[in-house]
Amino acid sequence: MNEIQEAPSTGDATPAYLIINADDYGYFDHVSQGILECACTGTVTATGVFANSPHLEKHAAWLHEQPDLDIGVHLNLTDRQPLTKSLGNALGKWNGHFPGKFPIARAILARHIPLGLIRDEWRAQIDHCLASKLKLRFLNSHEHIHMLPSLYPMTLELAHEYGIDHVRFATPEWPGTWSANALLRDGIMAALSMLNRMHRPSATPIFLGMGESGRISPQYLQRLLNRLKAGNIYELMCHPGFADKEGKADERLRAYHDWDLERRALTHPILSSALAAHNIRLIGYRHLRARRKRLQVVQEVSP
Repeated sequence: MNEIQEAPSTGDATPAYLIINADDYGYFDHVSQGILECACTGTVTATGVFANSPHLEKHAAWLHEQPDLDIGVHLNLTDRQPLTKSLGNALGKWNGHFPGKFPIARAILARHIPLGLIRDEWRAQIDHCLASKLKLRFLNSHEHIHMLPSLYPMTLELAHEYGIDHVRFATPEWPGTWSANALLRDGIMAALSMLNRMHRPSATPIFLGMGESGRISPQYLQRLLNRLKAGNIYELMCHPGFADKEGKADERLRAYHDWDLERRALTHPILSSALAAHNIRLIGYRHLRARRKRLQVVQEVSP
């Protein structure tokens, strides 16, 4: 391995450290409200903001009431419309909207979309969050599109440009259910993480949650927490929310996401008990410092 993780010893035993990071804040009202409920219970410690959400101003105002929740930008190229006119024009084949992850990935890999347009779009998304007075601590992306080999170095450059310390390094989590879709997803992520590893300038939290993405259950959390190792620093990706009772999401999204299941799993009292039983401390990105190849917990974290 090319990274070292260091965490201060607390008491007689060194804990494992865990960031619980909710993706898709701003996607829909019911998603943001579910994330905020999890943050209020103290389990979700970070969230990535969907910067091209038409509801960003309203949802950003809700975040201002959560000063202990770390905020990042959930960079997007696969859903809704771009913020920049130039990229919208380049998406004329799709009527100015972002297509799904596979069409956009093919277009980027074939160089049908100039990387400069993507850089400008992602700058606009970051700027949009900053204009909403959000303090940004990390970058990741919707459907992990930033892990494409041409986009991951760009994401690192943008993080440096904006003084953002952390960029998610997504890796596969081979699932217990060997479905064709899961094998395809994790095979792709394994290849992308291998290609991008040479560009990673510093250690990152060990990534979790890919195997049960969209459907994290209490049973999954119990299995997961049982295997976290003392002294390591982890990030759990999750997608909590309330049930989509108004039918705001399309059928594909509703089939993928059980937002309410994840919200209930992350707010269940058994989670706090399991964290204590396994000596796991919840932290945010604010508690981390990356120095060359070292990732350190540098602020005192209460149990």
